[in-house]
Amino acid sequence: MEAIDPLAAAPAPHLVSASPEIFVGCQPILDRRQRLLAYELLFRSSESNRARVRDNLQATSQVIVTAFSEVGIGSALGHSRCFINVDECLLLSEMVELLPADRVTLELLESVPPSKAVVDRCRALRQCGFRFALDDFIYHPSYEALLEVVDLVKLDLIQLKNGKLAPTVDRLKRWPLKLLAEKVESHRAFGQCLALGFGLFQGYYFARPHLLVSRRIDPAKATVLNLLKLVAGEAETGILEQEFKRDPVLCVSLLRLVASVGIGLRVHPTSIRQAIAVLGRQQLQRWLQLLLYAKPGAAAAADPLLRLAATRGKWMELLSVILSNGEDDFTDLAFMTGIFSLLDALFGVALEDIAFSLDLTREVKAALLARDGELGAMLSLVEQWERGDFGQAVELAASLRLTGAQMAQAQTEALRWSGEIGRAVDGAD
Repeated sequence: MEAIDPLAAAPAPHLVSASPEIFVGCQPILDRRQRLLAYELLFRSSESNRARVRDNLQATSQVIVTAFSEVGIGSALGHSRCFINVDECLLLSEMVELLPADRVTLELLESVPPSKAVVDRCRALRQCGFRFALDDFIYHPSYEALLEVVDLVKLDLIQLKNGKLAPTVDRLKRWPLKLLAEKVESHRAFGQCLALGFGLFQGYYFARPHLLVSRRIDPAKATVLNLLKLVAGEAETGILEQEFKRDPVLCVSLLRLVASVGIGLRVHPTSIRQAIAVLGRQQLQRWLQLLLYAKPGAAAAADPLLRLAATRGKWMELLSVILSNGEDDFTDLAFMTGIFSLLDALFGVALEDIAFSLDLTREVKAALLARDGELGAMLSLVEQWERGDFGQAVELAASLRLTGAQMAQAQTEALRWSGEIGRAVDGAD
């Protein structure tokens, strides 16, 4: 694989040629061990960003096919599976067959009737390699034939509150189905669903802080944090070298990283001092920011928090290139803001405490703690886009002089980059 350079100058995202503009929300789907398995893709166009479409088949087909062919969202997600919402018209049309069956799970909206035509169509598409999910499922006997041909059922925690969730889970045990819990927005809800036997989880609970009063920062992470402060303070190489040597695993990671990035070197660095010189201070800082999220013994490419943080950082960097004409200081601050926006979820402590301990600039602190300033507006924009809140996102993008096409292309490039970064971090562990 080609070496990944987190410091490489970010090109201005290309404009998407399709009209209307394509908006794609990517919501992560995790397994019981909280590894990233798939994304649900929420497609909208600029003509219908609130999902109100006059000709649903034509509009939905255009948006989905354009997103895969022109925007390249499928390839950007690497090996992750994609869940795509389909209604009855799209399911029964030939358009759905244009999607990559080996990558796609067709998610039947709750409006799809459990008719014989629908059941037969699902059976036929299964022969082509497609998988199926039922969205926002509420049990009714009429759905039993459809339950025979789908692979998993999505249960909405908000719809099935007040004691309705457990009975529904028990009823579905008659079929060899996987159960996906939707709208899991807290660690407590995740634990409850885990106990009920759910195998898949969707929601941003993993990106929310699980605050523990007595929680201490892991010593390895504390070393990385201290190194970040030393690099930012332009400490001498000898001081950085001594700090690295406090953590042998971190030393090995650095040497492997330089061996990966430094393709073409006649002699590979054999010491920490040489590795720091080869990597350079600015690139070293970015890798340390990413390594904060790496977990020993766990695959970084499947870590949803690392992937989300890396995507946010790169996404904001790409947007900053447009807004500042590539001014290095601003792009560095934008990347840092995106990466550090999830530190509270990583460490389980208040973001205010971490922000002040890192001696961040006033602009980055304002963005992280209050979403103030241009960096704060960019962070809010990226968060809204992640959630699929395109109505608000488009208005905020316009206030920043960004088009939906620029947002979409930057998102695609950021998703692709974060996948490559995950694999590179795995190689450096």
